[in-house]
Amino acid sequence: MVDFDVTDLGPADHVEVGESAPGFTRPLVNDEYWEDVALSDLYDGGAGGSPVVLVFHPMDGDFPSTYVWNEIRDRRWGERATVVGCSISSPYEHKRFIEERGLDGNPRYRLFSDPNNGVAEAFGIAHELDGMNGIAEPRPSVFVVDGDGTVEYAWVATEWPAFPDYDDVEDAFEQR
Repeated sequence: MVDFDVTDLGPADHVEVGESAPGFTRPLVNDEYWEDVALSDLYDGGAGGSPVVLVFHPMDGDFPSTYVWNEIRDRRWGERATVVGCSISSPYEHKRFIEERGLDGNPRYRLFSDPNNGVAEAFGIAHELDGMNGIAEPRPSVFVVDGDGTVEYAWVATEWPAFPDYDDVEDAFEQR
């Protein structure tokens, strides 16, 4: 049994279902390279298009990130949706994480690098790390965004570690 403390993160004033996802442009990393990409560039032509599943996670290598991305890979979400992560990790760390998790080779699995945590702040899910004054990262969260940029599903952790209900996320992007 793993021995760790559960940390209460409290409530978050996050983007809700029915609201527009905040726009942003950050380095988007795949297994070969990275380039600045806007979230809106990933939307697939409005209603009826492929949804974007935006997964906020702790730094690469943290056990919750590893667990979440292994689950996403094993459930093969990238065959049914565009799945992008976002964390404070650098593009170099993301590239290594993609390879280690076996996400390489599928262009629908990519990771946004957001070292200053501005995207998490825009989504209302930034939190300071305990004992690390001035260091913040996104709290674990999942948003399903439709082709018009509207949030169709939102899950935001209120404690750490916490994991989304993967079946609920799948239902959200498959009901489109």
